[in-house]
Amino acid sequence: MSQQQISLPAKLINGGIAGIVGVTCVFPIDLAKTRLQNQRQGQQVYKNLMDCLIKTVRSEGYFGMYRGAAVNLTLVTPEKAIKLAANDFFRHHLAKDGKGLTVFKEMLAGCGAGMCQVVITTPMEMLKIQLQDAGRLAAQQRMPGILASNKLAPTNAVLSRSYNVVPSPSARAVSATQIAKDLLHTEGIQGLYKGLGATLMRDVPFSIVYFPLFANLNRLGKRSEDDMAPFYWSFMSGCVAGSTAAVAVNPCDVVKTRLQSLSKGANEETYSGVLDCVSKIMKREGPSAFLKGAGCRALVIAPLFGIAQVMYLVGVGEFIMGQSPFNLLSP
Repeated sequence: MSQQQISLPAKLINGGIAGIVGVTCVFPIDLAKTRLQNQRQGQQVYKNLMDCLIKTVRSEGYFGMYRGAAVNLTLVTPEKAIKLAANDFFRHHLAKDGKGLTVFKEMLAGCGAGMCQVVITTPMEMLKIQLQDAGRLAAQQRMPGILASNKLAPTNAVLSRSYNVVPSPSARAVSATQIAKDLLHTEGIQGLYKGLGATLMRDVPFSIVYFPLFANLNRLGKRSEDDMAPFYWSFMSGCVAGSTAAVAVNPCDVVKTRLQSLSKGANEETYSGVLDCVSKIMKREGPSAFLKGAGCRALVIAPLFGIAQVMYLVGVGEFIMGQSPFNLLSP
């Protein structure tokens, strides 16, 4: 990698724009992923991705597929900016004398990026999951086979006013802002960082796999070391690297989703930590439960990172700051 100075503000702008564009395109699939991962055996509300999306539209309307999108779009800008810019930053400082990075150093840079992003990712996922899973819990309460024989499990007081927790004609869905305020009031800042360990377990290995794989795939599309790969090549490289990394760390994503779900449906167990969660899932649902939502996650991450890498690499931030011309195609 060249030793020329990188512009951190421009990289942050690139990462922010990349995150917003990517998330807007794939959020409904991410919502389906969260709901499928939170289902337990014998309490399935949704059969698969399409069934989940169809039922969501029927019961919650079109915008029901974007439940939790506001908090995600608000926080994805700093999250993606930190992730992509941190990887560039670490790669820049790990490079020596303009020579290319070894795979180990590329993995090290990815590790650093993954560790940096959890500062934003953990509270973002925490709030997003509550809103995304609301429809599943509401649908579960309408299933007579479940409600007839079971009572709702004890839920976190933070969500007790939400329509998806207590079936009450006057109940209304809480907002991400209200959830955040109540968590801060009842549990302090650590309430927003519940599941931090599981988030690190997911995001650090993801970045270790993703960034080196993307860099090497993208390099294959360059005519020379100094050229930029065509945008379509960067898009495909991002898709392949993203989906591969996503499936690889899906078990960690299942654990993180379960730990960060504050409200529980009928007969849904609570977890005291990562090991307790892994143990109970393995015992009650079997190893296949760790692959729940893997297909959805791959469908989310592939275009998300494909779009993100294109937006990032074409240099919108540098163009805005007047540092380079905007060029979608490589010279």
